[in-house]
Amino acid sequence: MAWTGTDDAFQGFIDKHGLTFPQISDDPGDVFDRFGVAYQPALVIVKTDGSTELVAGAVEPDLLAQIIGEAG
Repeated sequence: MAWTGTDDAFQGFIDKHGLTFPQISDDPGDVFDRFGVAYQPALVIVKTDGSTELVAGAVEPDLLAQIIGEAG
């Protein structure tokens, strides 16, 4: 997850949702720019060959399971 906003709001979001995967603060917008993310929510899948796929909008559990299954 990349985030822009205050440090307190960033940590509050992590704590509220019990996120355990790595988090980064993207205040300058470098990560969003690199992957072409114009807004949140969005998901970028980085494939083993280095190519990327942007999924704009919220990702429903079934779609996320499909994406993870295809990556495995």
